[in-house]
Amino acid sequence: MAISSNKKAFHEFEILEEFEAGVILTGTEVKSVRAGHISLKEAYVKVWNGEAFLVHAHIAEYECGNLNNHDPLRIRKLLLHKRQLKYLMGKTAEQGLSAVALKVYLKNRHIKVLIAVAKGKKLYDKRRSEREKELKLTAERALRNSIKAR
Repeated sequence: MAISSNKKAFHEFEILEEFEAGVILTGTEVKSVRAGHISLKEAYVKVWNGEAFLVHAHIAEYECGNLNNHDPLRIRKLLLHKRQLKYLMGKTAEQGLSAVALKVYLKNRHIKVLIAVAKGKKLYDKRRSEREKELKLTAERALRNSIKAR
């Protein structure tokens, strides 16, 4: 069950590979995420000291929280396998590749983050992908209408 997704990432980046990661959250953050108060618009993954961190993911303060509520923009640690971390470190060190957060969802009562190794699109690539999406939609509509006409 998807809680939040980063639609801007699919427009701005070409997704090369995806990883599922756990995320370390505090109690009020978990309650706020389960309520759907999370934004991944500008979220990305930063790897340093052999650890991965989710940066700029905005989790709104929990409404029923007290003075010890969490900071909405704090950096959160991601839980990945060592092999995935090494791969991610190598890919993000390459020129033009970065790691972005795509989606936050629930899996067996645990909150997971789908992260991806992505390459930034140029303006003409964005236009081409928009055109392809429109062509695919019109073809699907025409097919649907021809099936209804029978």
